[in-house]
Amino acid sequence: MKQFFKNPKILWYSLIIGFAIVLFSLHSINNVVKKLRDEEIKQVEVWAKAISRKADMVKETKEFYEKTLEVERTKMQQFIEAYKIIISQDENADLTSPKLQFYTKIIMDNKTIPVIITDEFNNIQFSQNVEPPITEKVLVGERYRNFVQNKPLEYEVYGMKFRLYYAESHVYRKLKSLMDEVMYSFLNEITNSGVSVPVVITNEKSDNVLAFGNIDSVSLIGNNLPKTLKDMSSDSKPIKISLPNKHSGYIYFKKNKTISMLNYFPLLYIFFFILFSGLLYLVLRTLKSSERNLVWVGMSKETAHQLGTPISSLTAWVELLKMNEENISTCEEMDKDIQKLSLISKRFSQIGSTPTLKRENIIPVINNTVEYMSRRSPKNIVFINKTDKNKEVNLMFNQFLLEWTLENIFKNAIDAMEGSGTISISTEENSKKLYIDVEDNGKGMPKSMYRKIFQPGFTTKTRGWGMGLSLVKRIVEEYHDGKIFVKNSVVGQGTTFRIELNK
Repeated sequence: MKQFFKNPKILWYSLIIGFAIVLFSLHSINNVVKKLRDEEIKQVEVWAKAISRKADMVKETKEFYEKTLEVERTKMQQFIEAYKIIISQDENADLTSPKLQFYTKIIMDNKTIPVIITDEFNNIQFSQNVEPPITEKVLVGERYRNFVQNKPLEYEVYGMKFRLYYAESHVYRKLKSLMDEVMYSFLNEITNSGVSVPVVITNEKSDNVLAFGNIDSVSLIGNNLPKTLKDMSSDSKPIKISLPNKHSGYIYFKKNKTISMLNYFPLLYIFFFILFSGLLYLVLRTLKSSERNLVWVGMSKETAHQLGTPISSLTAWVELLKMNEENISTCEEMDKDIQKLSLISKRFSQIGSTPTLKRENIIPVINNTVEYMSRRSPKNIVFINKTDKNKEVNLMFNQFLLEWTLENIFKNAIDAMEGSGTISISTEENSKKLYIDVEDNGKGMPKSMYRKIFQPGFTTKTRGWGMGLSLVKRIVEEYHDGKIFVKNSVVGQGTTFRIELNK
């Protein structure tokens, strides 16, 4: 893992390979979706052609049906003419003559068409092929309704008016039944097609729905119809077909929902790839950060351990020097530095372990740290403490670590001012937080560096480890659950750091 992070070529090669895998996967997915889409369109086109052929068959059946109806009416007209000639003969007419036999044959050859002849008052004069046989004298009721489906043929003999009523023949009824069956089959083919996509068939003007399938009927009612057809047209081009009524129609259809969802699959694939890559990056970054933190923690504890022996030795030497009264004042200052070294040792020893936090007044700690740093800083560095010394702000904190935090920020400001300038310390508070601002008039920094300066190992100095501000960030945010950030900075004018601590 360590070598992986240190070798940029491996990172670049891995990135290129991963990107190539993504492109290949997307290309393959798009090809699959395109093939499925093309197959769906072909299926609809084949189905539309089948519907057109079915419509042609229905149209031909209907034409044959209409011709049969026309033939039967022609037969009835011939029947009337023959009947008129026969009944107009006198009593002495020879019915066996070839001429009259011809007309008689026309009447007798009608074996299929039911016929009833009445006078102008619907009194029945003649009937043929009527089941059951006629017993009534007047054409009325149910029988009348059955015979008036076709317009009666009227004629006149000797000034008397007669009507010929005829009903559907057995052939005609069978043909009509066949026509109804074909039409039903045609509509059933449309509404219950094998195509799983939403389908709507309209007339030539697209203002009347002839049939539909796999779609909610509410979307085809009233003003919803144009909107639905427009939506379907934008999705797939309508297919023109022939209809049984000698007119054209259009088949509107929409993509299958499954295919439509597959169109979004590449986007989902990219999203999950980015998500996975982000998670992988975070994991690797965490591993790297943990590894680096372990190094810093180890170095801190080893530093504290190594400082222990010389501090104990220096303490003994100071006690020895105190035996000479001339060294007492000097030894007092040396004691302070030894105590400071002991404090530093304690600070380093607490890195990597959970520090103990106590609720106490933080203002004296801030003031003491400012006073300590002002005495040990260059003469041209001026500390301005704007904190109210009489103020009392109690919160949970670790005194050793907080002093170390402030000292590191002060040292960073002194380095930024290159040995000459002013450092101002001020505090603000509300009911929930305490804000500590440290402002200097050093060289400042651009916004691009606001976060980088807190990264372990980052430094703008020719010498240094770049640990100070990273330790400050860890102490404030991880140990005290607070925040530290660059509040403001102007290149050439100075920088303001802000520490937020919870009360």
